[in-house]
Amino acid sequence: MITAGIDAGNKFTKTIIMKDGKIIARGLVYSGFDLKKSAQDALAQALNEAGLALEDIQFSVATGAGKLDVGSADGTISDVSAAVKGATYFCPGARTIVDVGAEGGKAIKANDRAKVIDFAINDKCAAGAGSFVESMARALEIPVEQFGELSLQSDKAVPMNAQCVVFAETEVVSLIHANVPKMDIAKAVNDAIAGRNVSMVRRVGMTKELVLVGGMARNVGYVRAMEEGLEVKALIPEYPEFVSAVGAAVAAQEKFK
Repeated sequence: MITAGIDAGNKFTKTIIMKDGKIIARGLVYSGFDLKKSAQDALAQALNEAGLALEDIQFSVATGAGKLDVGSADGTISDVSAAVKGATYFCPGARTIVDVGAEGGKAIKANDRAKVIDFAINDKCAAGAGSFVESMARALEIPVEQFGELSLQSDKAVPMNAQCVVFAETEVVSLIHANVPKMDIAKAVNDAIAGRNVSMVRRVGMTKELVLVGGMARNVGYVRAMEEGLEVKALIPEYPEFVSAVGAAVAAQEKFK
């Protein structure tokens, strides 16, 4: 059986192709303004990697903010369910899943059958998501890929009071002018993001195992801040930014059967 999962996110559109339950190809493109085209391009990229044609896909499921704009999908699944299915595919013991992407985050509590028990979503402000890191990296004039590693070089707690990206950037500029080292500012940013997401986890209830997914899971400074805030070791899937696409592909298998 060959299935596809398409995660039409705010910034990136990701595609996973599975054959008999195993991942055989991935595709990733910028979402842009035309989400339908982005989904087609991401799927074409994955099909090319797998050496398959579109007609080889037996069933496809879309998820993400733009799931309804993916005209080629056979079905859809909610972001929350996709995150749980994807997290448990990589980590069968997943019970608490924190999914943080470019524009928002969610904390999800699941049971031992990979079913959602409760969840909380923070999609009102980017200050708890990946775009916050991108904005702060620009302010610090460092590559966003180095942000997490840089923050690990600091052991100081520098408070950040701003709850909005715009005001936080002004606060960062003030810290720079006060000669606060970049590594301390980077740690403060990651701590602030983690603090908001730790609060979401506590609202739904923390249950081991903790799995961090989404693009922010590649930020090692954020991961450490989450682990310290929740006092538990986090599990990180091999492809954290593709987890929801994997969940959609798993759902495609279930729906096809």
